[in-house]
Amino acid sequence: MVAHLLKLKLTLLRNGLKRSPWQIVGIAFGALYAVGIVVALVVALVMLGRETHEIAQTAVVLGGSIAILGWGLIPVAASSADMTLDPLRFTTFAVPMRQLLAGLALGGLIGIPGVGTALVGLATVATWSRGVPPAGAALVGAVLGILTCIILSKVVTTATASLASSRRFKDISGVVFMIPLILLGPIVAGVAQGISASAAFLPDFARALAWTPLGAAWSLGGDVDAGQPGAAGLKLLIAAATLAALTWCWKILLERALVNPPYAGGGSRKGGKLGMFALLPPTPTGAVTARSLTYWLRDPRYGGSLVVIPLLAVVLFFQASQGDSLGVLSVLGPLTAFLMAWSISADISYDNTAFALHLATGVRGTADRLGRALACLILSVPVVLAFTVVPFAFTGSWEWLPGVLGLSLGMLLSGLGLSSVVSARYNIAVPLPGDSPFKKPPGNVGQTMLVQFGGMGILALLVIPEAALLIVQGVTGNPFFGWLNLGVGLALGLVLFVVGVRVGGRWLEARGPEMLAQLTVNR
Repeated sequence: MVAHLLKLKLTLLRNGLKRSPWQIVGIAFGALYAVGIVVALVVALVMLGRETHEIAQTAVVLGGSIAILGWGLIPVAASSADMTLDPLRFTTFAVPMRQLLAGLALGGLIGIPGVGTALVGLATVATWSRGVPPAGAALVGAVLGILTCIILSKVVTTATASLASSRRFKDISGVVFMIPLILLGPIVAGVAQGISASAAFLPDFARALAWTPLGAAWSLGGDVDAGQPGAAGLKLLIAAATLAALTWCWKILLERALVNPPYAGGGSRKGGKLGMFALLPPTPTGAVTARSLTYWLRDPRYGGSLVVIPLLAVVLFFQASQGDSLGVLSVLGPLTAFLMAWSISADISYDNTAFALHLATGVRGTADRLGRALACLILSVPVVLAFTVVPFAFTGSWEWLPGVLGLSLGMLLSGLGLSSVVSARYNIAVPLPGDSPFKKPPGNVGQTMLVQFGGMGILALLVIPEAALLIVQGVTGNPFFGWLNLGVGLALGLVLFVVGVRVGGRWLEARGPEMLAQLTVNR
């Protein structure tokens, strides 16, 4: 049965690659990226074998503890990213619990995260290859540590199964998970500064972690190398007891989940509240605008953009403070305009089969394009204006404000016009409604990359006049070109906005049924 479960997961993964050859290309790029990280970590662990005992022990224990902690935290937000061998799918099958646990645990090693963790964990054997006993102890510790990572992730995902089945939990966790990813630069820099300021603290911290479930398994090789078999024996007991306790917890939680699967249905709701539809005119354009605003406020695939923008400001302010150069803040407005404008370049793809509502009601293509663009404008104009003006309060270079504001508004309006055309012409693979924003469904990865990067390049060409006027102002020092850029940005942006809405509307009317057929494939 264990072999059958492993074969089942391999079959599911293989069949997922057969839908499109470009899917293989996309996974190959992701695998190459992961291989680069794994190779770097393995080489670092091998090189640690030449360092002093204290440095090697500190690095291995801290790194292993971070790995276990990561396997325990990340699945909470990314639980919907990989649903192969979902335990709840075995509810109606009489699979013996012991075999089910073994199969699911070993199945967790199949995949890029599992393979990468296993390779890096086993590389600690090379770190302690200073003798047979330390290498053997490191091998035992690596196996215990790797299994602890896998079992801990299963315990967490099983314990939060009822939460993960909740749409609200998926929405919130998916957006919250983006925050540390975006702030990774400042976080890493802050941690690095803290480490450099108190480097002597790390060995003591590692020695303390070595007596906890996080670091006990990873310290075995170092303890044997240091001639401390008694400490190694006690930590072996801690690591083994931790793995046994986690396995027992997983067994109990899985038994309960199989008997009482979490209910994912929705509760009753009172009607009568129209929300955004009550605030906007009862016209086709107004209805589409209200619907799009509802998406922006309630769909995490859209709402993620609203979270990214403020965090982007934090990152740029951090970058400016580190380099003592506040001039980098001037790009915040244009960059925000670009991100907001391009965020609707796949709006029909995000609709999925709900796009049938637009076809069934006979909404004109222009009304559809204009309504979606206006919804984005309602949210983005105040943010773009604020993020364009506020940085100059720190830099004091107010003579540049008109020019940068012209570039920001031109970028926003031109980008919305271009996005209105792109989303009406091309259907790309995006997370399905209700899925995690990080989930990458099977689809034409090559076309998606070509459309996205090609569209960004075209948008850069469309704002060349505004960028050129800014350059002229910088060369001549004449603020007149900045004010001219403000007028050009507004005028040219409005023209491209209108043209994009009309062209996108015509294409949408011509390709509506074809778009719906393509969207149905990605259900």
